[in-house]
Amino acid sequence: MLVASAGSVLVFAALMNAAGRLSLVMGMAAPLAAATISWVLAERTYRQHPERLTRVMVGGFAAKMLFFGAYVTVVLKGLHLEAVPFVASFTGYFIGLYLVEALLLRRLVAGG
Repeated sequence: MLVASAGSVLVFAALMNAAGRLSLVMGMAAPLAAATISWVLAERTYRQHPERLTRVMVGGFAAKMLFFGAYVTVVLKGLHLEAVPFVASFTGYFIGLYLVEALLLRRLVAGG
């Protein structure tokens, strides 16, 4: 997830001005951090106590709702970054990274 995200943000950043680049990177940062942390916790939980996986994932979902709400507010209202590149980046990375996480989770639970 990290390598794909970093590589793609470098490609897109080359096409933007400095303010747009920062908005793009900030749009990637939170979804990448949240997906990485939740994947590590899910995998660790499943390997040690598979019966606790659902509880951990529900707790993580609640924590991510609060985190993302605060993050988007701080970035758009507090840092005054360009909204369109930030929202496009945030949305794209959010969807892409959680798709990857879902596929990894399916593989993990299926015994892979």
